[in-house]
Amino acid sequence: MRLRWLVPIAVLYALRLLAADDTVKPRVATITINPSKVTTLHLRPEFESAIHMPEEITSVILGSPGSFKAEHNDGEPDYVYVKPITKEAAQSNLLIATRSGQHVSIELISDGIGGAGPALPVDFMIEYRTSLSFLIPVAARVENVRVDLTGTAPPPASPEIAAAANPLSAVDGEYEQQMRINAPGWTKWEGKQIETSLGDIRQWSNETAVSFSILNPSDQPVEVVPPQIQISGRAVSKKKKEGKNLTADQLLIRDYRLSATRIEAGARADGVVVFDRPNFKQSIEKLFLQIAQADQVDRPILIRLPFTPPIAGEFR
Repeated sequence: MRLRWLVPIAVLYALRLLAADDTVKPRVATITINPSKVTTLHLRPEFESAIHMPEEITSVILGSPGSFKAEHNDGEPDYVYVKPITKEAAQSNLLIATRSGQHVSIELISDGIGGAGPALPVDFMIEYRTSLSFLIPVAARVENVRVDLTGTAPPPASPEIAAAANPLSAVDGEYEQQMRINAPGWTKWEGKQIETSLGDIRQWSNETAVSFSILNPSDQPVEVVPPQIQISGRAVSKKKKEGKNLTADQLLIRDYRLSATRIEAGARADGVVVFDRPNFKQSIEKLFLQIAQADQVDRPILIRLPFTPPIAGEFR
């Protein structure tokens, strides 16, 4: 009789210990905006996390709407709320752009429910603040000039010395090279206000860098959202009906540059995007650079990319 009581008690005690290990550990962080960095946001099913930007948000791009949900409304223009919508482990990316052209790139990670090991901390709130360096254009270079008592200054350093003192990263090098192209070949798109031009496509180990430019030839300003990379194809089915079972996935963006999200009439924007290229794909799958106007995010421009980049570069 005593043994019959001990067994349920032991089971309940073990479940209590398991629940204790599964306790959510909330975390709040303040981060300075850095377009060249990717923030990791740890989420958990049944919990919602908030992202606060220092100004009004103009666009929110979610890589996997089937695994995560991102909400933004005009009543709270500087907040985005994110949560997993699946109890399975999931991973995706989130891109946020603000009114002044600031961008943040976020990697979303959800370990799901019932995973092995202790529960990881959950980011309940991320507060972004503006970096003073954001006010200085990427292409700008600050020169220190010493003035003697007579009021004369020494000659400025040569471009070679300045470049050695301020070496560019591989991404910034690609970005500035694209900006120096005076007359790229533009491609027009039916029903679009913008035209596009594709630049160099380079491979760095398993990462691919794609340079591009966007032109607004119209007489009205236009706003664009951060670039995306899409791999799409047609899944194999038994009936093999044409146009059925279409698949489209967003690849993780590692880094990007974009000179402006608001492009004035007759103006141009340049950019470069770095993403993790898969090691292989099916023959029916295709790789695209996705560029969208802010008022037509459901109808983006898809620029076909080669799966194997034509240029191999040094790893960053």
